[in-house]
Amino acid sequence: MEWMYFGIIAFLFILAAFDLWVGVSNDAVNFLNSAIGSKVARFRTIVTVAAVGVFCGAVMSDGMMDIARHGIMRPEQFVFGEVMLVFLAVMVTDVVLLDIFNSLGMPTSTTVSMVFELLGATFAFSMLKMASGSALPFGAYMNTDKALQVILAIFLSVAVAFVVGSFVQYLARLLFTFNYGKRLRWKIGLFGGVAITAIIYFMLFKGLKHLAFMTAEVKGFLDEHIFIVLGTCLVVFTLLMQLLHALKVNVFRIVVLTGTFALATAFAGNDLVNFIGVPLAGLSSFRDFAASGSTDAWSFSMDSLNASAHTQPVFLFAAGLIMVFSLARSKKAHNVVKTEVGLSRSDEGDEMFGSSRVARSLVRMGANVGTFVQRITPRPVANFVERRFAPADMPLPDGAAYDLVRASVNLVVAALLIALGTSLKLPLSTTYVTFMVAMGSSLADRAWSRESAVFRVTGVLTVIGGWFITAGVAFTACFFVALAMRFGGVPAIVIIVGAGIYALIHSQRRFAKKQAEEEKEDDVLFYQMCRCRDPKAIGGMLLRHLSVSVAEKTAKYSDILTAATDGLFQERRKMLKQAERDLETEKMLLKSLRRRETIGLRRADAAEAVRLSTSFHLVHNSLRQIHYGLMRLCEPAKEHVDNNFSPIAPELASRYLALRDRLVALLDNTALRIRQTDAPLDIQDISDEAVKLKNDFAAFRHEVMLLLQTPGAHLVTLSLLLHVTQETEQIAKELRSLLKSVRRFRELV
Repeated sequence: MEWMYFGIIAFLFILAAFDLWVGVSNDAVNFLNSAIGSKVARFRTIVTVAAVGVFCGAVMSDGMMDIARHGIMRPEQFVFGEVMLVFLAVMVTDVVLLDIFNSLGMPTSTTVSMVFELLGATFAFSMLKMASGSALPFGAYMNTDKALQVILAIFLSVAVAFVVGSFVQYLARLLFTFNYGKRLRWKIGLFGGVAITAIIYFMLFKGLKHLAFMTAEVKGFLDEHIFIVLGTCLVVFTLLMQLLHALKVNVFRIVVLTGTFALATAFAGNDLVNFIGVPLAGLSSFRDFAASGSTDAWSFSMDSLNASAHTQPVFLFAAGLIMVFSLARSKKAHNVVKTEVGLSRSDEGDEMFGSSRVARSLVRMGANVGTFVQRITPRPVANFVERRFAPADMPLPDGAAYDLVRASVNLVVAALLIALGTSLKLPLSTTYVTFMVAMGSSLADRAWSRESAVFRVTGVLTVIGGWFITAGVAFTACFFVALAMRFGGVPAIVIIVGAGIYALIHSQRRFAKKQAEEEKEDDVLFYQMCRCRDPKAIGGMLLRHLSVSVAEKTAKYSDILTAATDGLFQERRKMLKQAERDLETEKMLLKSLRRRETIGLRRADAAEAVRLSTSFHLVHNSLRQIHYGLMRLCEPAKEHVDNNFSPIAPELASRYLALRDRLVALLDNTALRIRQTDAPLDIQDISDEAVKLKNDFAAFRHEVMLLLQTPGAHLVTLSLLLHVTQETEQIAKELRSLLKSVRRFRELV
């Protein structure tokens, strides 16, 4: 059976490569979000700085992988066969779980996932041992203190990082204001000196503590003379930053790029165990088993894993290359970064999350607290604060979500909190701290308006919930995977490994499809509007965006009308339920679309925006009325079919469907006509057909009303048909209004 364990080792390293890829995709948000969000440099430059930090941290790490060897399990109580199944279960679960979170664009903790996966698999085998009659307690098999530390770190880091990030950003904004370019003078030297010193302190205690040159003597010297070292750094870097400012060098850029490098180095140096620690522990176990000459994998004790291991440089070098390549090429890394940057941006934009009851309650509570504080604050103090928070005259760099002051605060505060936690032996998660500092600083910076706060809070709660879900899912999934492997033997191992590979491939394809859907034409046009700096060009760009979006909505409404009415007359519940779900989705998309285009309209010249506003809003009002008409049509139709009421008479159904098909063709023709922006919008033929169709619907509606007065008529079916006909007639009327509004908008542009 030695060949099977050799195959497991090979597969563990294959999974390690995948884990490095998806893990970097997830953790890239930790060190990229501030630099990307502030547009401190070109994206290629930012990634290059981060990649150098990642590679340095990886290749200089001494590879202490003790958490995988004996951080959770007590290896002396387990045999080789059990340990190998534990490691395999952990890797399969970890890769799939992290990939799911990355596909959703949700940052999570690789430390939490690995710890709880090890805990789940170890718990499974510990339970089997105790069930077989072992007199040892669970504490003899598992290191539960480590899991408790991680859980404690979650609560501490979430609350502390958010509060400290908010407080420091508030002070920084009072100091520099949004027009910081005019108020630097001597302050920038001191700020830069403190920031760089904080980053160095962070690197000494977090980023570099496991690197090869950090010997016991060096660590002892630093521990003994830390205040002298930091004091010297503060003086030197304060003078250096002031000199650079005098030479017209942007100190904020230096702080942000240095912080990005430091966080990237710390990530690679400390979190590398989360990706390759388990495979290396498996390789070490296999070597010990092979060297012992034993042939029974289920009797060979693994007490050798209690010793610390040093990773061979070739593994570190290979891991560094994979991490750098993943950082530069992974679209999922960019997707996770987009989530955090989107939740903390200063300007208005397309909100990524909806509303929730908890978020609404929190926002309402926050508004009440804010009103109370405002009422008790002395007027001179309030006026001073308002002046310091006055909007900036200097615009943000093209596409930036916030300025360099907030980016610097994000990096410095995150670095300080992580270093402080490390020095106090608290395992603060890099993911938790960096994310919550960014959220706290954005709140203090007044980036969350009353219109966007509920969506931002929902997003933050969603991400935080994902962290807790990570722990539960990782433990549970790995627990059952380990049990399945133990009882199922080789067939179960093959099936689970195959399922894991399939899940990864399927996830990649699904993500690619999702990316293609997100990169639709109207999305591209919206981002072009956001980046445009010429107010006079906004009108033409908005026209193209409006034409594309209205055409897409009209075509979609045509499909929904067909599905809803076919579902009614063919008595197909699934079609009606799908139509109802599509309408709910379209409702959210329509709100997002109107918000996007209103943002675009606000970027136009003031006189131009006022001139276009009436016809613009009439277009969206018509779209909303068509949407409401479809909702009013679909709801009673679904209820009718759900209750198994009598079907509508075939003759009446046939006459209605003939009229409906004409309306569907008209909707499709309208979509094609509106999309063509390179020629004048000729709507006379469509408008005439819409009027004629409305009259035909009215005549049919009149016939149905007469049938309702006939003795013995089926009231339920005829009432439903009358209602459906009225709503469809109203859709035809609104279609004509939509066309007129679109044409008027084009003429004004």
